[in-house]
Amino acid sequence: MLAVRDIETFYGASQVLFGVGLEIGAGEVVTLMGRNGMGKTTTVRSIMGLTPPRRGSVTIDGAEVAGLPAYRIARAGIGLVPEGRQIFPNLTVRENMVATATGESPWNYRSVCEMFPRLAERAANMGDTLSGGEQQMLAIARALMTNPKLLILDEATEGLAPLIRREIWDALARLKQAGQAILVIDKDVAALARIADRHYILEKGRIVWTGGSGELAADPDLAHRYLGV
Repeated sequence: MLAVRDIETFYGASQVLFGVGLEIGAGEVVTLMGRNGMGKTTTVRSIMGLTPPRRGSVTIDGAEVAGLPAYRIARAGIGLVPEGRQIFPNLTVRENMVATATGESPWNYRSVCEMFPRLAERAANMGDTLSGGEQQMLAIARALMTNPKLLILDEATEGLAPLIRREIWDALARLKQAGQAILVIDKDVAALARIADRHYILEKGRIVWTGGSGELAADPDLAHRYLGV
């Protein structure tokens, strides 16, 4: 469904990605892991057209999207939960969700509130009055309301309390059961291994390892070598 081929991305004269490639099929949960500063967010920004790659290819269902404006890539079927959440502070919780709504199935206001009951309770609250965990739930809900083919979460549980992290992982597990394709970036290797089908590890802008959860669990040195945990 998503195919990234040999992308090279720069910030000015500084090259950050060197031939990065990954694939995600319909209904798959795939992770992108690596230490801070290795190029994970830049990979997401390259896919979304926010920092377009200078070379390489990004296709969605076989259609080339590299070089298109970010809004057209989003409309092609990618929902982004960005690092830092970036919800609209001057809109209510409900307004944050319906502002980007596309279609009615399977994700609409009612079904998203069933996924995150806290948001229904706070529907009239302004976005900037929510806790960090509630803002992350809202960011996921807002992306789901676009009914994306692929949901991308950049730093899915960064800085959240353990209880809230568990709620987010449970929600992602339910999304997987519902057949939602997901690309997730996070540092919780154990949680990622539980829900993901495949993993990619980035090191200094290059993919240095890819494999399934069983292979990841069978080689504990991988986490020490590339993830610093």
